[in-house]
Amino acid sequence: MEDVEIDEGTIRLGQLLKLAGLVENGGEAKSLIQDGEVMVNELPETRRGRQLSPGDRVSVGSETVRVTSA
Repeated sequence: MEDVEIDEGTIRLGQLLKLAGLVENGGEAKSLIQDGEVMVNELPETRRGRQLSPGDRVSVGSETVRVTSA
């Protein structure tokens, strides 16, 4: 599992997917999220604007990242 540091208190799910390199662009993030392929804290998440905080874990396929504060 990789840690992804954020400077602010929260980050949107779509932004995190791009920052972590799990997707190449916003369109790919939107598609994966809408198809239910993204998990947040082991639960499916279908809201691209979902706010994530340090400690949240996001998984796409076999890759998982954890949000941490800088």
